[in-house]
This record gives sequence, structure tokens and C-alpha cells, in this order.
Amino acid sequence: MCAGYLDKMTFIAKTFYDLRATTLEGDSVDFNVFRGRVVLIENVASELHQLQSKYPHRLVVLGFPCNQFGYQENCSNSEILNSLHHVHPGSGFTPNFTVFEKCDVNGTNTHPVFAYLKDKLPYPDDDPTSLMQDPKFLVWSPISRADVSWNFEKFLIGPEGEPFKRYSKKFPTIDIEPDIQRLIMHAPAC
Repeated sequence: MCAGYLDKMTFIAKTFYDLRATTLEGDSVDFNVFRGRVVLIENVASELHQLQSKYPHRLVVLGFPCNQFGYQENCSNSEILNSLHHVHPGSGFTPNFTVFEKCDVNGTNTHPVFAYLKDKLPYPDDDPTSLMQDPKFLVWSPISRADVSWNFEKFLIGPEGEPFKRYSKKFPTIDIEPDIQRLIMHAPAC
């Protein structure tokens, strides 16, 4: 792999704080604003809401919808929040964390956030060997062992911006809490 590049098309940031992404509302977020806080990134929303509520000032939760896995996120960016509110999980759900625009997490058009994270954490700690079991779901190119294998993979970033750990789709998001607590305990006060 060439220094700084995942492939010829995707630049890999040198640090987490060099990254930025656009929210569903169209606001650009410079990741420098997350300095000193633990960051949890998941390519879809699950138990993120609960963790964000529990650690509102020391944890930043970022959700990135993706449609590369069984086309499960096939609505437009403008429809995603409505879908969360009325369909899944429904019952008026409004995320208490930032949800970014739908993006590719694999292949030629990999979002820079995921290019960086996969470069630093090439496989989940709890499942370093699995990729995807059914090749019909490999709808991107090129394929890499570092690819996110399905929705619900998670990346935990320490308060100094250093990627700490990657978790597989099988690892329950809520079970990341001990690692979050560990990172918070060793973080400088905000």
C-alpha cells in the first residue's frame, strides 16, 4: 500500500483530526471538534443512542448510513431521519448523535473516514478472519480484507484521536461500554 493511499483514488488522512464529513442536514463537520473526547463510529445506528445518553460530555457518537450491504439503506439522505423516526426503530425515535450522509465504506468511493479507520484498524479485534460469507453481497470493487463486512461494524477512537479498536457486526454495540469507560478514565479532562 502506498503511503497515504488506500488505492489510487482514496487519500488516507494522517490523523483522525484531519477528517471531515457532511451531516444529513448538509453541515460540514471538522473532526478537530472531537479533540479530547472518545469517539464511537458505526456505519448504522443501533445502541448508539443509549451510549451517547450515558456519556453526553465525554463520548461522541457518529452514525454513517451505508447502502453497500444488501441495499438496506436505500432511501435518500433527506429520507433517512424520517425513516428512523417513523419506521426503524420508529415510535418517534430521534437520534441524539450526529448522523452523516449516506456513504460508501468500501471500494473505490470509500469515504475518507472509513479509508483512514480501515488503514489503522484493518480487521475487527473480536473476529479477525471473517469477511463476508455470501459473495453475491460483494457489490463494490476492489475488494480488500480490511473492508467493512456488513452494517454494524464499529470503530472506537481514543480521546487523543488514535483509533483504539474495531468491532465486528456480531459484537453488540452496548458491550463496547467497558472500553469506552477505560478510555474516558485515561482521557484528559475536557
